[in-house]
Amino acid sequence: MKIRKFAFAASAVTMGLVVAACSPPAEEESEGPAEDTAVTIGWNQPFYSYNENTSNGNATANAIIKYMMNSGFNYYNPDLELVPDESFGTYEKTSDDPLTVTYTINEDVEWSDGTPVDAADMLLTWAAQGGHLNTIEAGDVERNPDTNVPEAGDDVFFDSSSAGLALVSETPEISDDGRSMTMTYDEPFADWEVDMSIPVPAHVTVQQALDTEDPAEAKQQLIDAVNEKDNEALAQVANFWNSGFDFSALPDDESLYLSNGAYVMTDFVENQYITLEPHEGYAGDRGASIQTVTVRWNEDPLAQAQALENGELDLFAPQATTDVLQAVEGIDGVEVESGVEGTYEHVDLVLDNGGPFDPESYDGDEETALAVRKAFLTAYPRQEIVDKLVTPLAEGSEVRNSFMLTDGAPGYDEMVESNGMSEEYTGDVEAAQQILSDAGVDTPIDVRMMFAEGNVRRENEFEIARPVMREAGFNLVDRRNVDWGSKLGDGTYDSVFFGWQSTSTAVSADKETFGTGGLNNLNGYSNEEVDGLFDQLIVTTDPDEQLDIQMQIEQILVDDAIGATIFQFPAVAAWRSDRISNVQPAPLSPTIFYGFWDWEVPS
Repeated sequence: MKIRKFAFAASAVTMGLVVAACSPPAEEESEGPAEDTAVTIGWNQPFYSYNENTSNGNATANAIIKYMMNSGFNYYNPDLELVPDESFGTYEKTSDDPLTVTYTINEDVEWSDGTPVDAADMLLTWAAQGGHLNTIEAGDVERNPDTNVPEAGDDVFFDSSSAGLALVSETPEISDDGRSMTMTYDEPFADWEVDMSIPVPAHVTVQQALDTEDPAEAKQQLIDAVNEKDNEALAQVANFWNSGFDFSALPDDESLYLSNGAYVMTDFVENQYITLEPHEGYAGDRGASIQTVTVRWNEDPLAQAQALENGELDLFAPQATTDVLQAVEGIDGVEVESGVEGTYEHVDLVLDNGGPFDPESYDGDEETALAVRKAFLTAYPRQEIVDKLVTPLAEGSEVRNSFMLTDGAPGYDEMVESNGMSEEYTGDVEAAQQILSDAGVDTPIDVRMMFAEGNVRRENEFEIARPVMREAGFNLVDRRNVDWGSKLGDGTYDSVFFGWQSTSTAVSADKETFGTGGLNNLNGYSNEEVDGLFDQLIVTTDPDEQLDIQMQIEQILVDDAIGATIFQFPAVAAWRSDRISNVQPAPLSPTIFYGFWDWEVPS
């Protein structure tokens, strides 16, 4: 057994959608997958949406599968360098004032139904994430109480957002050949290089929404609807874009899971596994190297370790515990990498659901609700959680005390000194009791806490916090749920803890989490001063000025007591060296799935 360690790079990593550029490495033309080769990979949460750019579908469980199915203009390597993929297309900044960028998709790039990938697909991304075509605000949209899917009716509402595309208010221009699109920004934008992705095919979205048969006609309908501001058509397109690509088993309609990348989905059994096989029409540089890739799901990392030992899995990256690490290190023929990855655990408080942290529960008294939130976070045992669950895996681990920056990143120490999180959220039960007493709030206060059912580390976190919070005056009501990911933001819980996994190094990405109506804003937080600071941040390119603005934002976030960070994830990746080689775990999403085009099955 060979054990290696990898360190998380000292770079300011934030949560992004999936940012400058570096020269691409020399690529050799893919020779195609080796015949009769197969690998099985373990993961902890099932795939549930093909559209990872909606608020519901924005999850690692979806993104890792789509990473193998869809290509794009660039990707991050394990050194956090942004690598252009010119086998997909090219992008060029043609002006700084105003910032103007042209994207061009290669002629041989096509969806797995043979339809070209082109500017119409990019236009749909702009329409869906820029927010310029919406006729109703996110806060005014009703959501289905069972699925959390927006129900906007005849209004136009795309359930997504992008800090960068929000700055492109002018409708992008499409070239005569339909393969290029030019975007002109209202203001400079620091992270323009990662502003364009293509999560879903435009032609399928319109075909489904408007009952159109011909793909070319469907694309033209989209272009016309956008240019003419045809709200009747756009409302139908948005409604399908928001939820039409959500599924938990293989759909009968193959158009709902097309690929423009290396692999296509060929099988999907609910809550069990998904199977991918090579996309024969893929002409890019990052092609399939293995004939069949199967991803199996299990929340129990010890069960996955046993499956690895039994030969049922070839590769997995669990949410690590000491038991799991010891288990995989004891398996002959298994390589193990451990370290820290670009995911951090945090606890959120919901501010708009009529619960204990919502001012409406105190007749609109903002100060009382704030005091309750502060008391909760003051008592929350972050240090105890780290000491018991993280330090045994990664010696020297510390509580993370920043929303935006990772320990070791430039500016982290200055951030911690200024934002107040380490001084206020100390796990002090007596201080929390005093805050509640001063606020005149009766205890115990019931707090419905949601977390992943079957996830051993998360269940341990809850058991550590429960008695501490009870002493402080909070009764944590167990709301563990296997479908926790799709329930985020639905208002049926008061607090939740889970991990944000970084997908980019973009400073603008945090606006989606803490800005009003952002894609990842799941707790109803809204602060005009924070929104204004983010507006400054996303057009600022000087690193020192960026840090100054980030520090101002974080001070407000801590003062508003919307939640707290807990720890950076200890990472463990394990694989059978006789079954798969050239595994290159990366700190950012997609972690263990990075470099799938280089995987080999040893002869």
